Amino acid sequence: MCGIVAYIGNKNAYPIIVKGLKRLEYRGYDSAGLALLNGDLNIYKIKGKVSQLEAFAADKDLRGSIGIGHTRWATHGEPNDINAHPHLSDNGRLAIIHNGIIENSDSLKKLLTRDGHTFTSETDTEVLVQFIGSVQQKYNLPIEEAVRQALGSVIGAYAIVLIDKEDPTKIVAARKGSPLVVGVGDSEFFLASDATPIVEYTKKMIYLNDEEIVIMDRDNLEIKTIANIPKKPEIQEVELAVDELEKGGYEHFMLKEIYQQGQTIADAMRGRMSHIESWVKMGGMEEYEEKFRKAKRLIIVACGTSWHAGLVAEYLFEDLARVPVEVEYASEFRYRNPILTEEDIVIAISQSGETADTLAALELARSKGALIYGVVNVVGSSISRLTHAGSYIHAGPEIGVASTKAFTGQLSIFTLMALYLANAKGTISRTYFQKLLNELTIIPGKIEEILKQNDQIKYIAAEIKNSNNAIYLGRGFNFPIALEGALKLKEISYIHAEGYPAAEMKHGPIALIDEKMPVIVIATNKNAYEKVVSNVQEIKARKGIVVSIVAKGDEQISRLSDYTIEIPPTEDPLAPLLSVIPLQLLSYHIAVMRQCNVDQPRNLAKSVTVE
Repeated sequence: MCGIVAYIGNKNAYPIIVKGLKRLEYRGYDSAGLALLNGDLNIYKIKGKVSQLEAFAADKDLRGSIGIGHTRWATHGEPNDINAHPHLSDNGRLAIIHNGIIENSDSLKKLLTRDGHTFTSETDTEVLVQFIGSVQQKYNLPIEEAVRQALGSVIGAYAIVLIDKEDPTKIVAARKGSPLVVGVGDSEFFLASDATPIVEYTKKMIYLNDEEIVIMDRDNLEIKTIANIPKKPEIQEVELAVDELEKGGYEHFMLKEIYQQGQTIADAMRGRMSHIESWVKMGGMEEYEEKFRKAKRLIIVACGTSWHAGLVAEYLFEDLARVPVEVEYASEFRYRNPILTEEDIVIAISQSGETADTLAALELARSKGALIYGVVNVVGSSISRLTHAGSYIHAGPEIGVASTKAFTGQLSIFTLMALYLANAKGTISRTYFQKLLNELTIIPGKIEEILKQNDQIKYIAAEIKNSNNAIYLGRGFNFPIALEGALKLKEISYIHAEGYPAAEMKHGPIALIDEKMPVIVIATNKNAYEKVVSNVQEIKARKGIVVSIVAKGDEQISRLSDYTIEIPPTEDPLAPLLSVIPLQLLSYHIAVMRQCNVDQPRNLAKSVTVE
């Protein structure tokens, strides 16, 4: 991990690579480096940001129309200059950049050491390039054939790009379990982890599949499998605009993405529902409607924020469509020997569509014959290609590492899916179905109303920004939002926070409450409102600081609270789309006030492509 950019063509590669690496900074990283071919093979790498790499390389030889660049998120070996990519074969001939993990690197390293190879870094990536180099040298192979033969003995996940000092007209790349996209230009090619670094140069993309190798010079491109089977390149036109990758006047990408949510929710629903004609259409579900209608259970697999979206989906499907739902951490799913049958439907959620844990869960489910449905944001991603059917959320690129608009996009899709299934099964009345459709159409406008309270939320953030801990409480549909609010605070402000069902507070967490403990209570519920009132009274009896999210016009909980944020009222199943917005803003402002790196929180990566 975490970011790859490469170029071969007639232009100077250095500025393209550096600009591309900056586009990939949102993925999270701890070091950066690049290699350029211009007769010599020049490598520059350093612990730190791309801007530090620029400063380090400023007085170096930056010529060359072939180059590879990388931002690393440490897996094997600490973040430092030596472990940064690219890595060299010990004969100085090959340079490699690599995302992923080579699981059998220890055994390969022992073989190579026995044959006299030496290592300068702690990385599995250096082991890989040494192994490819040894195969090349032993059998006198061109680089593409050395890569192909070596990868037949490699176990793990990878997206790799290599250049060869003795074959300086060529780039070779391969992928397995880690994304890699080829940009097709005019007598030039680009490689990247995703389309964002190269979309300003070309919108023609080739998404490599697992165990495919691409060989390119300035004018030609060839794809084959590790088994040496030729593949026809499939070029797609991407609909990504460069201005979507800029901050657009906002201080941070996260703030921009919070403010975009009225529009992105509308985009997620566009063409999929009509409150005037009273219908919901979900193309992927329509194809398998009979399977969904007869499903005995739905299994949702996801990680992080997407897992919280899955918890909301559990409430939606069970409440509206009356079908049992299990929500699983994808990272644990395949390791507990789950019971799966051909009657099951497994729904995967992932913003990037590349989450390694979720992909592994899907591969297991698919092997058992289950129907696989994907809810992802990135078109052409691995999960979207592995599933039988699915829905894109159409949120556009999400640059902030902490997910905001992708989360509400996921909630929008699950709301529509639950309504579609409820209508197909007849588990919802026509009156309530219509009521929810009517309300969905005005949710974007209600989000705009919440955003107008930004200054008030900022004031509350200033009041609690120095807290060391926080508790988030919610009931029913708002319980997963309590979890999501706590995660956001942890991710970007580094304040320890935990979310709980409100009723669980008295079963342990209440011991933590004192005059220094802020408790954020999501109290928009129509159901169990009096129970939430009781929870707030319990907090105040122990001198806790109560920040409440309430429906506009609320008096009882507002009167008990130290700080109140009012949001427009809505139906309980739709409440998460609104109640999460002030929590996102609260976390954002606290993080800014604590001088944290909001868009690139420490130790986090946007796309987690290793298990």
